[in-house]
Amino acid sequence: MGLMTYLRNKAGLVIFVIGLAIVAFLLGDAINVGKPFWQSSQNEVGSVNGEGIDYQLFNAQVDQANAMYQQQMGGASNPQMRNFAVQQVWNQFLTQNLLNQEMEKIGIEVGKDELNSLLFGNNPSPQILQSFGNPQTGQVDKNYLNQVIEQAKTNPQVKQEWEMLLQNIKNERLNQKYTTLINNSVYTTSLEAEYDYNARQKLSNFKYVMLDYASVNDSQIKLTDADYKEYYDKNKKAFKNPEETRTLEYVLFDAKPNAADSALVLGEMQKLKTELQASTSDSVFVTTHADNRLPVRYYTKGQLSPALDSVVFKTAPGTVVGPFLSDNAYEIAKVIAVKNSPDSVNISSIVINPMAEGGMDKAMVKADSIKNLITGGANFAALAVEFSADPNSKNNGGEMGTFTRGMIPELEEVMFDGTAGDVKVVPTNNAVHIIKINRQIGNSQIAKLAIVDKSINSGKETTDAAYAKANSFFTAVNKDNFNDIAKQQNVTVNKNDRTLAMDNMLGGVEVPRDMVRWAFEAENGEVSDKVYETNDNFIVARVTNIQPKGQQPLESVKSNIEPLVKNMVKARMLKEKMNNALNGAGSIEQVAQKLGKNVQTVENVVLANPVIPGIAVENAVVGTVFGLQPNKPSKSIEGKQGVYAVQVTGFVNPKALAGDELAAQQKQISEAKSQRSWGTILKALQDNAKIVDNRIKFF
Repeated sequence: MGLMTYLRNKAGLVIFVIGLAIVAFLLGDAINVGKPFWQSSQNEVGSVNGEGIDYQLFNAQVDQANAMYQQQMGGASNPQMRNFAVQQVWNQFLTQNLLNQEMEKIGIEVGKDELNSLLFGNNPSPQILQSFGNPQTGQVDKNYLNQVIEQAKTNPQVKQEWEMLLQNIKNERLNQKYTTLINNSVYTTSLEAEYDYNARQKLSNFKYVMLDYASVNDSQIKLTDADYKEYYDKNKKAFKNPEETRTLEYVLFDAKPNAADSALVLGEMQKLKTELQASTSDSVFVTTHADNRLPVRYYTKGQLSPALDSVVFKTAPGTVVGPFLSDNAYEIAKVIAVKNSPDSVNISSIVINPMAEGGMDKAMVKADSIKNLITGGANFAALAVEFSADPNSKNNGGEMGTFTRGMIPELEEVMFDGTAGDVKVVPTNNAVHIIKINRQIGNSQIAKLAIVDKSINSGKETTDAAYAKANSFFTAVNKDNFNDIAKQQNVTVNKNDRTLAMDNMLGGVEVPRDMVRWAFEAENGEVSDKVYETNDNFIVARVTNIQPKGQQPLESVKSNIEPLVKNMVKARMLKEKMNNALNGAGSIEQVAQKLGKNVQTVENVVLANPVIPGIAVENAVVGTVFGLQPNKPSKSIEGKQGVYAVQVTGFVNPKALAGDELAAQQKQISEAKSQRSWGTILKALQDNAKIVDNRIKFF
């Protein structure tokens, strides 16, 4: 990777490029599908109202997003990271297609003249300024812009990048127009503003008596089909499934490394320590024996594991330290050198592209000529604008900012071992760099290390023992005896009620994607077709319930709602008891006396935060309070935790809003509505769209 690529990454341009790439395929030609879930086009990841996305395009964006996350996290990719990338790209696909379709319906578009104005006009798109702006003038470098346009006519790669930029600019303007339309439709009346103000500022003081649902023993409750249906009909919207889910029962057979596995690796590391001490080619030794193959280079404090960090900077060169246990791995390190070095370096750079110059030799000759001009007194910034092949260097007069260690070794060596004012020519794999060291900052110890690490993995004996248990269970179970065999073999059956098609975790445990794929192809009650394997476990599973997308029938949710139905039946019993106590009572104290309960007092509750201290959020109870007259007992109220009767002792009204204050309140509420509107609109569009999600076929 060349220096300019590294610098772009440091500057956050990877995010910009990925954004362009995502928009490119989101705005591409639509592919009409609209087929059922498992009968879609072989190469379609999904579609929105018939507009689909090809797998190859989608997967390319997933790869780019995953690479960005990997860079941000500073480590290797893992299934969770890639799964997150898949979800993010999918969300982008859904959102942009839904919005594009909606904008097309209402006639929002970007015309040719408008697009040209965004490119060449007096108020260009911020993306044009970012890509082609001259930092010294703050204006678009039109010569550079025209050069790119001309190159796009003959260079396919430049053409593709230019078209992506155009699409992104167009998309940005469309979204601006739609946002303006939405914001202009949001209005708050003075009555709304006063209501919201009172809901947050008006205080209520009240007393209450509660009959807790927990006071009724579950054994006293006999539920009927009519009870279930009553609760289901009252709460039907709660049982609409946004996507198909499956309930899985599964058994985990632990295959994690044990003490014997750890001891085996430790013995191997002790042997490697002796060999590393005698090695005369440390880089080759690391490449041959280490798991992670970290480069042999200088490290600063804080870049190493705590154990290595605590010893290497005070160890004599030539010494091998360790083995140390760190994150399920043993590591040793040969201290090659320890010295003081700058903490960071500020540089300017000019990049020569060997491909554009006819080869590395010619690029080196050109770089040496430019270096001679610089050392002879020529202006570095002017030469960077004229010759640099990297847009970031060209647009900033060669100034690239300040960097710490951790880049390409040959560049790092020149930048940190040189002195301020040095100008060096440095060839790398795909570029020639002319580096000027502007200044070096700080000074601290660094250590050149050859690090060898070995992960502690499960040995064959450990793995075979775990697999034998899993296979014994697998061969004995069927859809009818799963739990009985689990009891016989003394293994724990875990349950995951709502498994989604794109999940790769069950109860905090990583599971293979092919196991989830099996689960969504299986029939209800079916046992997994094989013993599935992860790094730490073998898994045998069974599908116990299928909840299709859309409205769930009562029978499929019956077991889940049983506790809530019981509370509904308890509420009937307790309301009858509460109503008997309220009958003829003139105060809450009389009600409490009849029930043998204590009156509880509550002060300073607001409608916007309907919490009864020590109980829970009770919307129905607090809402009733604000509709009562003081000093009269309420009717019985069915709450979340029990049945209540309340009596208001008084309200504390806030001061009335003056004209300016009322206007400010209206503005504040309108701004909050505008912020929420995007999410509300997207949900409404999604709820009414025909969305086909085939990701499980590919990921």
